[in-house]
Amino acid sequence: MAKVELKQPIVEEIANNIKDAQAVVLVNYSGLTVEQDTILRKELREAGVHYKVYKNTLLRLAFNDLNVSMDDYLEGPTAIVFSSDDIAAVKILSDVAKKNEALELKAGIIEGNVQDKAKLEEFARIPSREGLYTEE
Repeated sequence: MAKVELKQPIVEEIANNIKDAQAVVLVNYSGLTVEQDTILRKELREAGVHYKVYKNTLLRLAFNDLNVSMDDYLEGPTAIVFSSDDIAAVKILSDVAKKNEALELKAGIIEGNVQDKAKLEEFARIPSREGLYTEE
């Protein structure tokens, strides 16, 4: 069996996860300790957010299958986060990145639009629904 045939199911899985998610975020996780990564994964899991590490080549193929250009952000170690909530993943990742400089937001897709790091940080500053209700 050729290597391409072995990779295709993984590429399809990634593409399906991207299509099904309300938010997709790419992060550079290099430099996180095992303990820090475990805490991050736990926080994300509790929020119903999926965190996965794939090879950049597989991510690039999945994004290309969906006609989304993310090539500029697929350099170095990359983890991808899939969320059914537009903001939850971005907020968690941003909070963890503030505590651990080793974690860096790269880019993401929110509501079908590619967002750079600066835009993701803007989204992270949006108050939660509960926060908006209490401000009234």
